[in-house]
Amino acid sequence: MAHVGEPGPTRAARYLLALYIAEHRESPPISPGRIAEMLDRSPAATTEMLQRLAADGLVAREPYEGATLTDAGRERAGDLHETYVALSWFFRDVLDLDAYEREAMEMAGLVSPAVAERLARLLFEDLEADAEPPFDDLGISPRRAE
Repeated sequence: MAHVGEPGPTRAARYLLALYIAEHRESPPISPGRIAEMLDRSPAATTEMLQRLAADGLVAREPYEGATLTDAGRERAGDLHETYVALSWFFRDVLDLDAYEREAMEMAGLVSPAVAERLARLLFEDLEADAEPPFDDLGISPRRAE
């Protein structure tokens, strides 16, 4: 389950993104077991990362209940989610990958917001100016507010 040599910030980004997605699907706090399941990690590793994120002020932990994003964590995770959406659509629509969501989750913390924005623009440049862009499963467009 552990990814040897994986940079800490990349690992942390995946946990923030998973918590962000889970909070949009169910009421917080989100259990460590749910996050572990989403990321295919052990509950112990998940609890350890949530403790680190809490120490960084990105997550509020409630023992025996779960975790909730703080305002700072939600802002960071929202940025990661925009990147995740652009990558997800690219992997699905252009590369025709079956595991597009997993791949996007793995890479979201590695791609800068500027690159994600360019990718989203490239993917949707053929849309008519007055047409509504497609939305992800959370109802969020890959286009950033202009």
